[in-house]
Amino acid sequence: MEKNVSSATPYHIPALLPQALSLLDIKPDGTYIDATFGGGGHSRAILKALGEKGRLFSFDRDLDALVNRIDDERFKFVHGNFRHLTNFLQYYKVDKVDGILADFGVSFHHFDTPERGFSFRHDAALDMRMNQEAPVTAASLLEKVDEKTILGMLRTYADLKKPMLVAKAIMAARESAPITTTQQLAEAVKGSLDPKQEKKELAQVFQALRIAVNHEAEDLMLFLNATLKVLKPGGRLVTLTYHSMEDRMVKNFMKTGNIEGKEEKDFYGNLSTPWKTLTRKPIEADENEIEENPRARSARLRAAELK
Repeated sequence: MEKNVSSATPYHIPALLPQALSLLDIKPDGTYIDATFGGGGHSRAILKALGEKGRLFSFDRDLDALVNRIDDERFKFVHGNFRHLTNFLQYYKVDKVDGILADFGVSFHHFDTPERGFSFRHDAALDMRMNQEAPVTAASLLEKVDEKTILGMLRTYADLKKPMLVAKAIMAARESAPITTTQQLAEAVKGSLDPKQEKKELAQVFQALRIAVNHEAEDLMLFLNATLKVLKPGGRLVTLTYHSMEDRMVKNFMKTGNIEGKEEKDFYGNLSTPWKTLTRKPIEADENEIEENPRARSARLRAAELK
């Protein structure tokens, strides 16, 4: 049974949409992937540019996104994780595609729906699962892991000044009682944050936990590697990232063909890479777009073409 998802705010407003579509360079009869369907904004825009023979496969692991799927015979909603891109395309008998668009930002819907547990703005169960069928919530993860794991998570996925203090604060709070709600987590760490940047650092703590719960770094690595297998020569990969870890992984991948950024050179000393980079620097939203959509401020758009 489909869930009824409603909100006073849009499910999601795509950042840098015209620029992303331009870089995707849509062919009317091409086959494309929207790896992060969400509210369907990118998919609808892609479908407008496709002709009758074009096809679009849109992925989302969140059941809530089902309500946004599009009634169009050229469109196929794939309820699954984009890390399994190659498997799903094999299932649908798709060999190669002309372009892939992926927006790695969290939808407005997730932040603005209290019961999803993504935001400290609401007091709710500490959930944070993108896939509501996944077994591990943010609360159950915090209950199981040790201080070293929490510290590693904060150092890798958040840009905190004093991650050690935050990790110790979480452990101290956990000794008194399990941290099961968003407000309990916020209260547990507030004393360890910079008072001048409390909201920013609190958001980073929640971000780090969300990334860990949803295995976002691993998913991104597997997805990027899969694009090499499914794109046609001349096919394009267009991505939108929202924090430094994601952007670094994508930048390295588009430059060298691997997320570590290890450069391999040919016999003549030239960099050997499967990609032709289309964006020397990431494209960012201008002030007009940020005024209309403040969450576009942290968006970084990159694109590359497979050789």
